[in-house]
Amino acid sequence: MEPIIGDVSAPADAVKDSDTANFAADVLEASREVPVIVDFWAPWCGPCKTLGPAIEKAVKAAGGKVKLVKINVDENQQLAQQLRVQSIPAVFAFRDGQPVDGFVGALPDSQIKTFIQRLTGDSGPSAIEQAVEQGNTALESGDVDTAAEIFGQILRADPENGPAIAGLAHCLIENGETDEAQQMLDGLDAKLREHPAVQSAGAALNLAQQTADVGDTAELRARLERDGNDHEARIELSKALLAAGQREAAVDELLEAIGRDRNWNDEAARKQLLTLFEAFGHTDELTVSARRRLSAMLFS
Repeated sequence: MEPIIGDVSAPADAVKDSDTANFAADVLEASREVPVIVDFWAPWCGPCKTLGPAIEKAVKAAGGKVKLVKINVDENQQLAQQLRVQSIPAVFAFRDGQPVDGFVGALPDSQIKTFIQRLTGDSGPSAIEQAVEQGNTALESGDVDTAAEIFGQILRADPENGPAIAGLAHCLIENGETDEAQQMLDGLDAKLREHPAVQSAGAALNLAQQTADVGDTAELRARLERDGNDHEARIELSKALLAAGQREAAVDELLEAIGRDRNWNDEAARKQLLTLFEAFGHTDELTVSARRRLSAMLFS
C-alpha cells in the first residue's frame, strides 16, 4: 500500500552538538528558519540522561518543525554563564534569534511534547498519531492486513511507539498468530510494557490464549440449565462467547457469576472480568457500563 504517514523523518541536522564558537550559526541564525531548542547538559548530570533522549526523540518526531542543539556545559562554561545557566538540565527555546521559552530540570514526555507544540504552533495530532488512529479504525472494521501495514509503517518511523506496538500485537492476535504476538510483547523493555495500550494488548493476548480451546457453548449452557450455580461452566461460557465476538454477552455471564457468588474460587469471575476491561480498554463503552454495574453489585 502507499505510505500514509508521509515523510516524518527529521532532517539530518535536526539534532546536533554545538559549542560556543558555533552557537551563533547553530542557534541564533538557524532559529530564523525554525525554532531551535538548546539543551545544556553534562555527562555527570543524572536528570540530563533522562531528559536528553526524551527531548531528542520528541524533536525527531516533529519532522523538521524544530531543531535541537546540545551544549556540554563543562566544555562551554563561558556560554553557560552568558545565558545564566545555574542548574542543569536547562533548556532554552529560540525563535528569530531570541530566547522565547525554556525550563529547568527533566520533564515527562507529555510536557516535552506540549513545549514543542507551543514553539511550532501545532496543537493538533501529529502525523504518527493520525496514522495510529487510521490503523485502529482499520483494525476495528476487520481490515487486519491494512491495519498491520499501517502499524508497521509507524514502527519503522518510531520503533518505540506504544500504541503502534499494541496495534500490531492486536493484528497478530486477530490472525491467530498468538505465539508471534507473545514473542513481540516479551521482547519489549520494561517502560514499553507499562504503556497502557501495550498492557491492553497483553490482556487481549491472555484472553485469546484462554479461549483457544473453549468448550462447546451448547454443552456449557446445558450444564447451567442443570445447575445455575455451576460457576466454572458460566466462566467457560463467557470465554466461548468472547471467542465468538459476543463481548456484551461474555460480560453478562461474568456479572451473573459474580452476583451469584462473588467469592467463588478466589473471585475468579471478578478477576476474569477485570481482564476483559483491560483488553477492551478503560474508555471502551462496554467497559464503562460494565464497571458501573459491577460497582453497584459489589457495594449494594
